[in-house]
Amino acid sequence: MRPMLLGEMTPETLMEELGTASSKVLAARRLAQLGMPTRKSEAYRYFDIEPLMAQDWEILRSETPAEIAESEGQIVITDGRVTALPKGVEVQVGCSDAIDLDGEHFDPLYYLGHLMSDEVISIRFKKDAKVALVHRFTQAGKLLAYRTAIYLDANTHVQIDERFEGEQACGALILSGSDVFISRDATLTLIKDETLKEGDYTPIFSHRIKVDFQALCRLHSFDFGAGSGLQLIRVELHEHARIDADHLLYATDHARRGTVSQIVHIGQSSVSNQRAKNILAEKARGIFDALIKVEHTGKYTKAHQNSKAILLNDGAYMASKPQLEIYIDDLEASHGSTTGQLDEAQLFYLRSRGITKEEARKMLILAFANELIDALEDEVMRERLHASFETAYWGMTSVTCMETCHGCEDLAAGTAAK
Repeated sequence: MRPMLLGEMTPETLMEELGTASSKVLAARRLAQLGMPTRKSEAYRYFDIEPLMAQDWEILRSETPAEIAESEGQIVITDGRVTALPKGVEVQVGCSDAIDLDGEHFDPLYYLGHLMSDEVISIRFKKDAKVALVHRFTQAGKLLAYRTAIYLDANTHVQIDERFEGEQACGALILSGSDVFISRDATLTLIKDETLKEGDYTPIFSHRIKVDFQALCRLHSFDFGAGSGLQLIRVELHEHARIDADHLLYATDHARRGTVSQIVHIGQSSVSNQRAKNILAEKARGIFDALIKVEHTGKYTKAHQNSKAILLNDGAYMASKPQLEIYIDDLEASHGSTTGQLDEAQLFYLRSRGITKEEARKMLILAFANELIDALEDEVMRERLHASFETAYWGMTSVTCMETCHGCEDLAAGTAAK
């Protein structure tokens, strides 16, 4: 299947071509209205989407139900099928072809993912919980489309540690994402950790997050490595709802990687804080194309957005586009963006204390990244994300560095003390 050909079809032809149930007619209509993404599409302007849409893909489908094992605190989804559930954690997991579809999403691949998914993996939390959600991909060179729906009942507090394993899925295209429904007075902390190597699968994750009355969403995304991928997020904030979204990106080689988002303030007194930090090396391109929209009903909104980027090489490029779209006066809002190189004065100071140029660069980059990693409340997660970033950036963790000491830690400690 060549996805680009779907953009020329009517909703009826789309549903017939994809073998879609009649309940998904809204998705077909929206996809026909938006058309398939091209280099001219606003959401994909900085991402090389056309080669992926033009390729003739073999679609990965699983006809037989997977055997479900017990795991220690993990929900495992392998090639779009649930294969493990956590023991001792009260969480309901099932499949459904009916979901409250977002009729206003900006991403056509959000709707294509729904049309191509026979069933949506539904995960419901009725009590407080802390789980890992592991996505495992095993098939190389194929197109895999599947969707998850995450529901938090009222007054529940949930942490989801989202991880990805795809060493065997070289050259695959993954069209996935979650529809997240956070009920009133509930709190979701969602931590995404994904490292991609060159030649790995290409993920395009399209999410919809609905935050209800007085609910809170803490979204932390950590994207590292030399592989390309994009996450597209649309958030709805209702009365007194809040989202704190942090995005840390480290991209190298020829990666095209980043975040495209829309945060829509629908209810009054809602709050959004969005921070992006981007570190780009070699010929990598970082993407932060983010819109905060305040509707007429969003009085007394507080909305803040900021992007910072460090370019480590002349060939690196940052596409940063923070935006505000506001229809009322009674609010507090700000946005900003800075892109530059490492501070020469700071580098000079560290080198004057006996630290080599390379070690000084590492120290400044780690300090830049650690602000968002240290914002995590979970200590175990902080340690793991520190290790993930350090391994992606310089091939080892700080623990490994000390075990194979090359003499810099005493100098660094002395500098910090002064």
